[in-house]
Amino acid sequence: MPDDARARGPHGPEQDHYFSATPASPDERRTLDVTLAGRRVRAWTAPGVFSPGRVDLGTHVLLREVPPPPPDGDLLDLGCGWGPLALTMALLSPGARVWAVDVNLRALDLVRRTAEDAGLTNVRAVTPDEVPDDVAFAAVWSNPPIRVGKAELHALLARWLGRLAPDGDAHLVVQRNLGADSLHRWLAEELGMPTERVGSAKGYRVLRVTRPVPPATP
Repeated sequence: MPDDARARGPHGPEQDHYFSATPASPDERRTLDVTLAGRRVRAWTAPGVFSPGRVDLGTHVLLREVPPPPPDGDLLDLGCGWGPLALTMALLSPGARVWAVDVNLRALDLVRRTAEDAGLTNVRAVTPDEVPDDVAFAAVWSNPPIRVGKAELHALLARWLGRLAPDGDAHLVVQRNLGADSLHRWLAEELGMPTERVGSAKGYRVLRVTRPVPPATP
């Protein structure tokens, strides 16, 4: 099973998922040298989080296709894992406040540690309920946790995409064979949010989602 399906420990797949709040796998931390936003970053990682050994392919595809984030405002990495998307946002937009959101407490601690080591003071790594209700997002980047199940995924996306600022947009990356096209239809038809495919590579779709345009006043 690939590491985007289940976190791997030193002896193979662990019995907890990367979307567990408190992973059961050993918290054996190590650093990973990666290039984000053209800068070499030494990131902290550990078993029990999404893709602990590398920047996963879907995230690579998203980073290749997504436009630069706004220079200021509130930005969201939904389902941040150890943080490659949030860290990229923070590097590209030092004047913005970047929310790295995940239910996995180990992942959040890894993001905080990496951000501190990299001198990124604009990153807030928090659980979903720790984001103030009045925050609206100028941009959302996400490699969403498809494997939580359709009902939970839909509830997750409805909650957070509904918090886009009026001129904000979201970019999601989803594997084609894990339901990217059906998710596209759901976002557009059921959630009522304009959605377009803006990229496709290596078996992944990149979807751009925006707020509905309010009807014109007579």
